[in-house]
Order: sequence, then structure tokens, then C-alpha cells
Amino acid sequence: MRYSDYVDPHIGTISHLLIATEPLVHLPHGMAQIRPVLDENIHDHYLAPVIYGFPANRSRIMPDAGMARFQSSYDHDFEEVRCYRGSVLLEDSGIWADYTVTEHCALYRFRYPAGLPAYLRFSLSGEGRLWAGERMVTGTESWQDVPFCFAASLSAAPERSEWKGKDLHLQFTPGLCLEVRVGFSHIDEDQARENLRRETGGTFEELAGRAQEIWDETLGRIQVEGGTEQEKRVFYTSLYRVHQRMICISEYGRYFSAYDHRVHEDPRDFYVNDGIWDTYRCAHPLQLLLSPDRQMDIISSYLRMYSQSGWLPTFPHIMGNRAVMIGKHSTAMIADSYLKGYRGFDAQLAWEAMVRNEEEATKLPWTDGPVNEFDRCYFEKGFFPALPEGETEWLEAHPFERRQCVAVTLETCYDEFCLAEFGRALGKKEAEKYARRAMNYRNVFNRDIGFMAPRLADGSWVPDYDPKFSGGQGGRAYFAECNGWTYTLHVQHDVEGLAALMGGREALADYLDRLFVEQYGPSKYSFLGQFPDETGLIGQFCMGNEPSFHIPYLYNAVGQPWKTQRRVREIMRIWFHDGLQGICGDEDGGAMCAWFVFSAMGFYPVCPGRPEYDLGSPVFERIRILPEKGQPFTIEAEGNTRRTKYIQRATLNGKPWDRTKLFHRDILEGGTLVLAMGERPEKTWGAS
Repeated sequence: MRYSDYVDPHIGTISHLLIATEPLVHLPHGMAQIRPVLDENIHDHYLAPVIYGFPANRSRIMPDAGMARFQSSYDHDFEEVRCYRGSVLLEDSGIWADYTVTEHCALYRFRYPAGLPAYLRFSLSGEGRLWAGERMVTGTESWQDVPFCFAASLSAAPERSEWKGKDLHLQFTPGLCLEVRVGFSHIDEDQARENLRRETGGTFEELAGRAQEIWDETLGRIQVEGGTEQEKRVFYTSLYRVHQRMICISEYGRYFSAYDHRVHEDPRDFYVNDGIWDTYRCAHPLQLLLSPDRQMDIISSYLRMYSQSGWLPTFPHIMGNRAVMIGKHSTAMIADSYLKGYRGFDAQLAWEAMVRNEEEATKLPWTDGPVNEFDRCYFEKGFFPALPEGETEWLEAHPFERRQCVAVTLETCYDEFCLAEFGRALGKKEAEKYARRAMNYRNVFNRDIGFMAPRLADGSWVPDYDPKFSGGQGGRAYFAECNGWTYTLHVQHDVEGLAALMGGREALADYLDRLFVEQYGPSKYSFLGQFPDETGLIGQFCMGNEPSFHIPYLYNAVGQPWKTQRRVREIMRIWFHDGLQGICGDEDGGAMCAWFVFSAMGFYPVCPGRPEYDLGSPVFERIRILPEKGQPFTIEAEGNTRRTKYIQRATLNGKPWDRTKLFHRDILEGGTLVLAMGERPEKTWGAS
């Protein structure tokens, strides 16, 4: 079976509470990412009952036969979707629609039934223009000042064409098989035509076959043996989703940037669409491990955005930076790459950009702008201040997202740790200032209650604070979507220091034990009503949101690695499967799926910014990693089954290995990590 055929894009297309995945057909990081156009008010994509068309960039096309209603019901039993192609029966018209992609193009094949008039409609989603020739239709529309252009070639000339408002209706010979090849561009219609010319030579089947070969090569960089067929489907579907973002929008040496609204001539690929708060944790580290050259282009893209706009973006979108979430985690992503030995970007420019983000940009959540009283409190006192209960907000904070002051403190400290490590590597004296500030997390730990907690600007603790429920919806007065139980552990860069605050390693181990069994208060439904992002619950641990990702691996730091091994296996078994609800939270651009890929391989980057990984318990008996730059690295889990989840002993390249850490250089240099697995914990292994 080919790697691409393990991928099921429908996994996760019904959500547990919030955002479902989309069954996208695309190439890795490709600009053309397509699926049928559905009712966007139905967020569980699998449950949307009507197809309204197929993408032509932001515009759409829709075939019909007979009544020309240009919408159709469909039945998933008459649909097949792979990462490289899709096919669906439009039930109302009897048309079979097939689709596949190249880097910048979508290819459609519409098989019309005999005896009925054959129609095709082109329509815009907003303001713009359409133009029609004999066998070519082009269009342009603008969305938030970004051009969305297309050029569509038709395999047959229409017998009749008609404009109905801004829509173009074409009629063809009944019963034909019509191919529509659509070039996408963010530059202009001429570039869309050029993309079409360069990429769509060959038959539909040949191009679909090429797309599958690209996916097989990409997914085959990690080869697994053993495990169940379901686990392989989850694994390769997760790896496919890791390759959805960022998106390369370069078009043969040119790209349009929303950061200065210009078209640039640049041979280096330009990438957009990232949710760095989500992806810095493990999606970017996984992409770096597998495809470091692309990751250098991604970092270079961030730096070009800085040069064009004056700021490193927080959530770089095709339409420009989006002030979303908290922290300045591009610092973590860039520092992690550099400290793992990669040099394919301007490190001095990166330092300049990181420092400007830390010193001159406000840390208020979901906000752009210069520093203000919120930030100055941090600079002067080492924490971001909370509001007294009931006081009206007077800063220009987001009215729904609020201050999130404890989370902002903790995540800023982590960013400053990364900045310090990067600065030290560059020989910057200022790095020591950031190393000191990285310890500011201690200022929001309340020893009296044993949790991270909010402080008022005068330094006093917010009274009557409850780490489980305080902070309102999503805990947002103090935290980001999660509560104090989760964020108390958000100190990836100094776990030993956190343990010391709690009273020692045993105290931290006890906290972790309690976390996984602590219940929800009056009821689970009321808890999730306040914390809808905390899906995938095991006690107060929520697999469904990113701040929890590193938590199961913290047992390694307190000398109890067998508990990490047990918990990560349990989490993967409970919350990741190959059904429609197979992803337990918002997938967020490959973030959650990257957690599964790493964990299923048996290791995880707890602290990006350090060139190391924590060992867990692999799902498969044999994992072979084939990075683009580096030697093959193999993990063999001898005797691995569902029950034999515990590491008894290990060797790395034939030498005994008693560490719970695996270093990045060990993987790149190649070799074999052998793990002897057993049914009961071996408490002497890795316990130091």
C-alpha cells in the first residue's frame, strides 16, 4: 500500500466542540488547496449536505445538467477523497466531478449524463470581474486588498454563453466529459495563465499520478512498520496535515506581499498562513527535522515580512499580519532552528527583529501596537498585571479575549529564554538581560496555593482566585483558553526551577498525578461550557489545546519516565483515531497532528530552543526517518505491543542509553535507537 493511500482527509471533519478539519486536496505547502464549496455556516464539514461549487481561487465554478440550479446534494458513499485527488457524484444532476491539483492549479473533470443540457457557471464571491473567450475564462477579485485571480481553460468550446448579473453561464453538448484547468494567482490574470501553461501539461490522470508521487515521496520521509492499520492511517493523515501550512505563494520567481502591497521579484520562496502560537511547539520542529531547506525559506519569509512592515508577524496570513493569540513565538521558531545548527537565514536581522518585538510591541492579547502600561508593568515588576475583579477595562484590550495576564507572563518568559539562547549563540551581551527576564515566571507562582496566579499592578494577589474556574470564559482574564491547572506547567524552559518552586521533584510529580484525575466541578458540561477549548480531557489535562502538549513528558524531568510512557500511549489511544471525530481539538494548521506524529515515533520537543527531544513510547515497532539533510535514523521498539509500552533498556548505535533525552544531532548523524519494551515499568531506566 502506498503512503498516500493511508491518508484520509475526512478524519476530524466533525469537531468535538469547535473547529473541524477540512478534507483538502493539495500538494505539500501548495498554494492550490481545494475542496468542494459547502455551506460555510455548517462548521462540521462532513455534515454539510449541499455542494455549491468548486474553487477557482476565491471564485467558484459549478457544473449542472437539466435544470441549471447550480447546487447539488451529495452522498459520502459516492465520494472518495485522497490527499492528491477527489471524486464525488452530484446527485441532483448525475454529474461525476473529479479533481486534482498542481502547485498553483486545480484540475476538474466533469462527466455529464447523456440526454440532458450540460451547463457550467463561473461566479465571483465578491467584487471583481470575469472575462470569457472561446475556451478560456479569467477572473479577478480582491479580498482585503489582496488580488485573487484565476485563468480557466476549457477542453471544449461552449455552444452558448450568457451573462446573468455577474455570473457567466455556459452551455455545452449533452453527455460530454469536460475538463476545466484553473490556474491560481495572487499577482494577476497573466500570471494565472502562465501558471496554467507551466503546470498542466499532460492528462488528468497523469497529473493526478504526479500529485500522488509527490505525496508518497513526502510522506515516505518517515517509514513505519508494525502497529495497526488504523494507527498507520492516523499517522500518515497527521503527517499530511503537517504539510498544509505554511503555504508557498511564490509564482515562478515572483510573489505578492500584503505586508507592503507590492509584487516582489525574488527567487526564494515566500510562505504565508501560520498560527505560530500553535505551530511553534511541534509542527515547525517536525518540518525542520524533515525539510530544513524549506524551513529556512519559511524563516526568511518571516524576516521579509519584518523588512516590509517593520514587525515580525504573530499570525502571518495571506492578507497580512493578524493580531491573534499571545506571545511573540516567531522568536522560538527561529531560535530553535539556529540552535539546531541551521544557518540558512540572516541571523543578525532575526536578532534585530526579535528584540524589537520584545521591547517595542505590546503583549496585550489579540492586539497590535506599541508598548503601554500593561507592558511597562512587566518591564518594571516582572509580571503583566491583572484587573481587580469587576473593574472596567481601561486599556485598549480585546473585549472578548481580555488581558490573559498570567499566560502572557509565562509565554513571554519562554520567548525571552529563546531570545537569550539565540543571543548567546550570536555573542550578544544583551542576551543576559533576557536570560534574567526568562525567570520572571517565578513572579506569578503563588506558593500559598501552589499554582500560577494573577497579580494586581501593586503586586498583591487577586483575591479569591480559583485555578480551575477563575478568569471567566476560557479563563481569559488570566489565561489563554485554558485554566490555571494547565498554565501552572507552562514553564518548558525551566522545569527544574518550577519543581523547586513547588517543593521539589516529588511535589511536581504529585501535581502531575493530580492533574490527570482532577475533576470538573459541578459537571463536565458546565466545565466545557466555560472552557470549550479544553477538549480531549483526562482530568484537567486537555489534549485538545496546545498549552497541554508538553505536559505528559514532564514526568521525565522528575525521574518517573514510565509515567510519560504510559500517559502518551493512553492519550494517543483515547483521543486519536481514524473516524470523523478522530482529532480531539482544533487541529490548527498541523499543530495537533504534529504532536501525534512525534509521539507515535516515540519522542517530542518539550522545549523548542533546546536542540533536544524527550523520549516517550513509540506506537510502531520500527520507525525510519529520512530527513532531506542528514542520515537515516531508525527507532526499533523490540517486542512492541499495546501492553508493552514501557522502556526496559535502550541502546543508541550499540551503546547503552539511559537518558530520557534524544539530541537533534543524534538523529541527523544517523544510526539506530533500540528500545527493549516490556509490560511493566522498569523504574531504574532513565530515572536519574
